Amino acid sequence: MTNSEREILQRLKDDFPHYAIKCLKIRTKAGCIEPLKLNKAQEYIHNKLQAQLAETKKVRALILKGRQQGCSTYVGARFYHKVTQNFGIQAFIMAHEKDATDNLYAMARRYYEHTPDIIKAAVFKSNAKELVFGALDSGYKLGTAENKKVGRSATIQLLHGSEVAFWNNADEHAKGLLQAVPDGDNSEIILESTANGVGNFFYQEWQKAESGESDYIPIFVPWFWQDEYKRSIDDDFAITPEELELSNLYKLTYEQIYWRRRKIIQLSANGIDGEKAFKQEYPCNPNEAFQLTGEDSFIDSDIVMRARKAQGVEGYGPLLVGCDPARFGDDRTSIAIRQGRKVLSLQSYSKKDTMEVAGILYTLINKENPAKVFVDVGGLGAGVVDRLKELVNPDIVIAVNAGDKPLDADRYRNKKAEMWATMKDWLNQFPCKIPDDNELHADLCGIKYKFDSNTRLVMESKDDMKKRGVRSPDCAEAMMLTFAMPDSAIASSIRNEQNDIVSSLADSFNQKVNAINNARR
Repeated sequence: MTNSEREILQRLKDDFPHYAIKCLKIRTKAGCIEPLKLNKAQEYIHNKLQAQLAETKKVRALILKGRQQGCSTYVGARFYHKVTQNFGIQAFIMAHEKDATDNLYAMARRYYEHTPDIIKAAVFKSNAKELVFGALDSGYKLGTAENKKVGRSATIQLLHGSEVAFWNNADEHAKGLLQAVPDGDNSEIILESTANGVGNFFYQEWQKAESGESDYIPIFVPWFWQDEYKRSIDDDFAITPEELELSNLYKLTYEQIYWRRRKIIQLSANGIDGEKAFKQEYPCNPNEAFQLTGEDSFIDSDIVMRARKAQGVEGYGPLLVGCDPARFGDDRTSIAIRQGRKVLSLQSYSKKDTMEVAGILYTLINKENPAKVFVDVGGLGAGVVDRLKELVNPDIVIAVNAGDKPLDADRYRNKKAEMWATMKDWLNQFPCKIPDDNELHADLCGIKYKFDSNTRLVMESKDDMKKRGVRSPDCAEAMMLTFAMPDSAIASSIRNEQNDIVSSLADSFNQKVNAINNARR
């Protein structure tokens, strides 16, 4: 073998996108067999996985995507490349049902059949459930999620879970199949799916990944990255106000908007809500995918996205801090800073005790000099407030109890409902700006509401949210706490504090003048 040939083979081993277009073939949606050239979604996924691999030496990823965006094709190709280019690598493929698993396996077989002979690995065994490359001691196995025990006793380096949100026995597989992958260098677990509502295993794992509570990274792929998801507009095409706002938010062309419109009509058969179905099957953002925009969601997802994408909004007025300390081990301590129409920053921390949270706030106060710091006194909060009042001016630290009586007791059951309603009004009064953050978005849209017998607003409790598989909205409630006092009350409090300072300085000055005068006598 010449040096030139060695360089070619080495690049094919090291450069997956190059290998894909040179060595792999796929069947297109039109039925043609063509080289695998990564599309925008596949390139994005590849770059995210490679970055994680470089940083942690392994891959743990959750991929949330729309229909037919090439995600399964990419993962299958990635694993085929690794299995046929390395020694002792075992890959396992599992989808939610047998037909889907068979399709993924057929894809791997097609890769093998079209691989150039110069780089094709010799097959030792090939059947309906297994593809083994004997000389490499590597291969593929497959199973379906309908079998609770599948893969439990195997040793796997690469695991591809497809349509995980539809796995019937996901909890069993989490204890079995997912544990078959060693937590070592170059091991990979890639779980991908379209959404299937909230409360299931995939949604819960997505929440953990989104908030940084697991080793998995969340990767979201919006529908409008697909070049083919567009349609030529008719001469009489007229965009609706809602479509225009959507176009402005996501920089969509009229051809993409028209494709979306026609797809919604197609999905509306048999009395189905076509727009809701579109958001789940072809989401613009993760919250659409998980359908957090239903009638019982207190804050509409579109309003949140508008605030995320707002441009040119400046913060004016007093600087306000909201802190929602963690109540339990799996909750987060979240801290938000707001100034007028803009939430300047949002930070979350895990497993912080009372003194640590007080220390974080103390540092923030010294750096930012906020007018008020609102702390939820449930759980750790009371201890945080007590300690802060020892460290800083106690007048700026405000204890907030979500269960207290609201200012408007005719409209709200308690203080929590009043703060959420005030925050919702703030979001509705555009323009306003919040961090462009999926975690905050999910928290703002995840909470449900109802009205009591006196038609007062009642917000869902954190415990009830957890019962239906939705995490505690800690980021949203940190932001919510910045609305604990009306702007007029904050302004009045600041004026009183300023007057007290002036009065104190005046008293001190008069005392010194009197002392000087007495000394002269």
